[in-house]
Amino acid sequence: MFLYIFITAVLLWVAIYRFRRRNMYKFAAKIPSVDSELPVIGVAHTLTGNTEDIMSTLQSYTYTAMKNGGLIRTWFSTFLYFLMVSPEDAEYILRNCLEKDDIHRFIKPIIGNGGIYAPVSIWRRRRKILVPAFSPKIVENFVEVFSEQSQILTKQLGAQATKQKFSIWPYVSTYTLDSVCETALGVKINSQSSPDTPFLVCMNRILNLTCERIFHLWLQPDWLYKLFPQYKEHTKCQLKMHGFTDDVIKKKRLDIELQKESKSETRSQLDLEEYKTKTFLDLLIEISGSENGYTNEELREEVLTLTIAGTDTSAVAIGYTLKMLSKYPKIQEQVYNEIRDVFGDSDRPLVKGDLVQLRYLERVIKETLRLFPPVPFIIRKIERDITLPSGTQLPGGSGLIVSIWGAHRDPKYWGPNADTFDPDRFLPERFNLTHSCSYMPFSQGPRNCIGYQYALMSIKTAITTILRTFKVVADPEDSPTPHLRLKIDIMMKDVDGYQIALEKRQPSKEKQMSYHSTKY
Repeated sequence: MFLYIFITAVLLWVAIYRFRRRNMYKFAAKIPSVDSELPVIGVAHTLTGNTEDIMSTLQSYTYTAMKNGGLIRTWFSTFLYFLMVSPEDAEYILRNCLEKDDIHRFIKPIIGNGGIYAPVSIWRRRRKILVPAFSPKIVENFVEVFSEQSQILTKQLGAQATKQKFSIWPYVSTYTLDSVCETALGVKINSQSSPDTPFLVCMNRILNLTCERIFHLWLQPDWLYKLFPQYKEHTKCQLKMHGFTDDVIKKKRLDIELQKESKSETRSQLDLEEYKTKTFLDLLIEISGSENGYTNEELREEVLTLTIAGTDTSAVAIGYTLKMLSKYPKIQEQVYNEIRDVFGDSDRPLVKGDLVQLRYLERVIKETLRLFPPVPFIIRKIERDITLPSGTQLPGGSGLIVSIWGAHRDPKYWGPNADTFDPDRFLPERFNLTHSCSYMPFSQGPRNCIGYQYALMSIKTAITTILRTFKVVADPEDSPTPHLRLKIDIMMKDVDGYQIALEKRQPSKEKQMSYHSTKY
């Protein structure tokens, strides 16, 4: 009798559950699905491998979407997701569906309501504060920091100039971390001299753990996750990252108070120079309303978001660009010749005026970002029933994945050679996209990446400084289509850690003659 009642109750619950979601099932049935979808679990079984396997699966789903008008649907257990490639529909989603999907809750313990993943109600207020902090006049003042840190990077790479392949990831990630910490927090952590910096180690590991949890259903329930060893590791990394950031914020608050109390005439010249360029933390405190503005917790959320995004995004882009230059020596030579045109044989540091002259390098970076966008997917929540520009209806309560990786490689918009590496796509006379969302390495719409100019300056500075000293001499690619093994750790990364080889450049004959005439 008890068993009969239990089975009846379960069947009744399922019937009510499905009745309430009938609208979702009706809309979903009209959209093509992937072949690997199974009852009850959907595509969850295809996402159980490592981060390389998961990226490969998501790529295959993207190609399926291309073949089906730019949109497919997948069930991830009881959760309905749509994967989109179409730029017209993507623009509508990115402009009108501003709420991030619930899947982002797994990164919330780390960065809280930081701008990237904050609910719209919190995001709107914080965005208004962040926009002036990232104005071009402020950001360009950080080029001096990028230049100094890139010179340190080049010195660190000197020991690797043996033509033997090595992973450049530890070098570029410490460069970007040092740059971000100095510009965002106003602290020098010197991680380039000490690659095992706890903050960087914890950041890399926690992103990997978060990605693992997003795609593995058995790690998603909080009560169950606590039973796995990953939980203790995640908590340990989180505490270290929060502790570091909280300590910096407290010292900055105290620093600002001391500055207010001291009189201008008693300040030393050193003090004036130290505070000549304000960091993002200074600006966030000031613009939000000083002591009546952001709380320390809110500052930590925003600063951690800036630090994680700024460190990983720029490092990934630098790594991919160096890989492309190693695969295509002729393109690298063109970049180097442009650099020589700007700097000649001088050893002077790079200054902000140099960056605008490096137009071919910028095209190389943009083409690299097209083929290998650091953030390959954006996930948004569909809160209510909507009709896309294509006429397709999507039900409220579902999630939508915009495939930036797919939009950048769609032959419909980029031609039959969409997968090939061709920096001249971005020549003014050739770059004429029929839709802006066909190219969006920093997203589009109101929630686009606010720090894209900052990132481009950091990337260009690092690449320029490296190429002035070294030639990248790894394995050339026979095909115009570059082949890399990719994985997804929130960002899309190279499985092999961006393996390249370096060869120290020889001084030009003019420079050698000048050296000898000076010596003798």
